[in-house]
Amino acid sequence: MGRVKRISGPLVEADQLPEARMYELVRVGEMGLFGEIIQMKDGVCSIQVYEDTEGLQPGEPVVCTGLPLSIMVGPGLIGSILDGIGRPLPILQEKYGDYISRGVSLPTLDEKKQWQFHASNDIGEEVSPGDVIGWIQETDVVKHHIMIPPGVTGRITGLSSGTYSIKDVIAEVEGNQIKLANRWPVRHSRPVAKRLSPSIPMVTGQRVLDMLFPIARGGTACVPGPFGSGKTVVQHQLAKWADADIIVYVGCGERGNEMTDVLNEFPELLDPKTGAPLMNRTVLIANTSNMPVAAREASVFSGSTIAQYYRDMGYNVALMADSTSRWAEAMREISGRLEEMPGEEGFPAYLASRISSFYERAGYVEPSGKPPRKGSLTMIGAVSPPGGDLSEPVVQATLRAVKVFWALDSQLAYKRHFPSVNWLNSYSLYADDVGPHLDENVGTDWTELRQRIIAILDEESHLEEIVRLVGQDALSPNQKLTLEFARSVREDFLQQNAFVPEDTYTSPEKQLNLVRCICALYTGAERVVEDDDGFNLFMKLPVHEEIASSKNANEPSEAHFKSLMESIDKALDSIGGSR
Repeated sequence: MGRVKRISGPLVEADQLPEARMYELVRVGEMGLFGEIIQMKDGVCSIQVYEDTEGLQPGEPVVCTGLPLSIMVGPGLIGSILDGIGRPLPILQEKYGDYISRGVSLPTLDEKKQWQFHASNDIGEEVSPGDVIGWIQETDVVKHHIMIPPGVTGRITGLSSGTYSIKDVIAEVEGNQIKLANRWPVRHSRPVAKRLSPSIPMVTGQRVLDMLFPIARGGTACVPGPFGSGKTVVQHQLAKWADADIIVYVGCGERGNEMTDVLNEFPELLDPKTGAPLMNRTVLIANTSNMPVAAREASVFSGSTIAQYYRDMGYNVALMADSTSRWAEAMREISGRLEEMPGEEGFPAYLASRISSFYERAGYVEPSGKPPRKGSLTMIGAVSPPGGDLSEPVVQATLRAVKVFWALDSQLAYKRHFPSVNWLNSYSLYADDVGPHLDENVGTDWTELRQRIIAILDEESHLEEIVRLVGQDALSPNQKLTLEFARSVREDFLQQNAFVPEDTYTSPEKQLNLVRCICALYTGAERVVEDDDGFNLFMKLPVHEEIASSKNANEPSEAHFKSLMESIDKALDSIGGSR
């Protein structure tokens, strides 16, 4: 046991801790505040305290736990709401009221709840880390596979189905007792047997993302944008609609009202795939801006550890972190109190490596153990650069670690164009990888049409420069058609209303049919519109409204789009006939 020597906000120095180790979890003061040793120098340990240190005094005891910062993983995680260090917030509220009492230690999982365990192996079988030995029906939609923990190898000497709590022994492997839950150090990534190339898209239902800037299962994405540009709404939409089996949502230092929206909405929302409540496949980690800043780092690593745990079962997991900028600000504060040499804009020199260590946990993998299975962890982090400055260090460090960049634009947000993803600044390095899968499973012309609308939007930006200089009257009919083509793509396809039930989610098939109709109309117009009179006739066609209204239709059938294509052909023929 040591003693508190000096206190500086969330950072505490302690001496007389000869048995201490780096990144060891300690209890600080008479209240037993949670802390983690982050520096050891000249017999003095610097401790990052994950709770409010107000009232702590020099001389109070510091006790080592002998454990790294870790979280209990097992049945009961799905549907839970945890704080940054893994404590269940609903139970804390029930026992201690609306404010978290300092030093309170509660288990992450309910130790009294009984689970019906179904064994899938026989006594005498040889097992190794990662092998599945049984399962539990955790929720209506999640079958929780019980796996042999790391470091355990041998023959099963005891195993039986039955009703157990997480503290009961369900199996024995040559002297090792196996329970339903085990602890995992959050700073260590869970091992895998093999990493695979991400080639299957994670469908989000957001047209601008799926069509223009797709993300693969097991991929990484960055969502930067200034205040009010819609970062949180994008994160919420992805959590609700992405075709992942498990969602882990980490509120990292965001405003309390935004996290409250998540806590209020998710239990009431129905999963579009199963019809069950969305919380039946969701884990929430709530760490708001008024909570201790040091716990932000614990939040993101605890969230990624839980996500990797379910990935190892063979599930496709999506993790949303909102926002990693708040975590970086916490790192800057702690680094300053440690008197470390600052990097750019005062951030620590290890900012990029720490952010990379978070995103590198993503991937499409073959987990260790039997039976063979595949799982993925897709990580999407929001970044809140001051004033929307994309050149600031956190954005740049994130861009070096991720392969998808969804840049939100305040100008688009002011125009009420949502999602406000800037199609000129954004990019996806997975487009070539997932393109063949989309061509094969959705439509053979997916990649071709994607390239077509990207080219039109790019050409529109050049024509707008000409319009600003000499006016639209100086454009040729074909150039005017290009501007109208781009306008239709923007307003009839890319723009999407999250609060309209028919428009909040769009299947890949509907997306492709919408783009086909838009491209068919304007490709045909280029053949029949020869002068301004023809352009004026084209603009009066009622088929424009038919296309615009199709995006708000509730999953139109193939017959609907076939009829729409026939209307387009008739409309274009009418222009040629009238001339």
